[in-house]
Amino acid sequence: MTYPASPTGPVPPTGGNVRLRPDTGQFAAGAAATAVVAALIALVGILICRWTLHIPILAPSSEGAWGNAHTGEYVIASVCVALAAAALLYLLVLGTPQPGMFFGWIIGLATLAVVVYPFSTGAPLDQKAATAIVDLVLGVAIGTLLAAVAARAVRREVLPPRGNRYEDQPYDHPPTQPIDYPR
Repeated sequence: MTYPASPTGPVPPTGGNVRLRPDTGQFAAGAAATAVVAALIALVGILICRWTLHIPILAPSSEGAWGNAHTGEYVIASVCVALAAAALLYLLVLGTPQPGMFFGWIIGLATLAVVVYPFSTGAPLDQKAATAIVDLVLGVAIGTLLAAVAARAVRREVLPPRGNRYEDQPYDHPPTQPIDYPR
């Protein structure tokens, strides 16, 4: 029997081992959707900073609202980060006992690193803060969306207890005989 891996889902019956099995199709679709959301967050974040707040994030102000090639690179990098995080989560589900906990810590620390990094540059403070906020929103979005994908696309497969499998049971019934129907 298969149960959702979500903490809010039904609890598997006791007596058997539980193995996590990701549904590859659902997981890949969720990863792709997360990558699209990450790209849009990066693009919208840059546009808000440049158009609304007039903060030249990732490009000089002379480049206009769309900036230069750095905007495209930032969007592509966001997509790559989302897909890499999805691949990492998939591997964690396959090989670790508490994949959600490890993934949360990894994403949290990676997000902290990219939020703090702009403050180590020589850019003006408003540019540092704007970049950090866009990075924070990206990290939170990628982490929460992929955690939701894993909760939906990962199943708990309950295995029977050792020594209690069907093939381990003694043969306690007569063999099946052909049925002779009256003619």
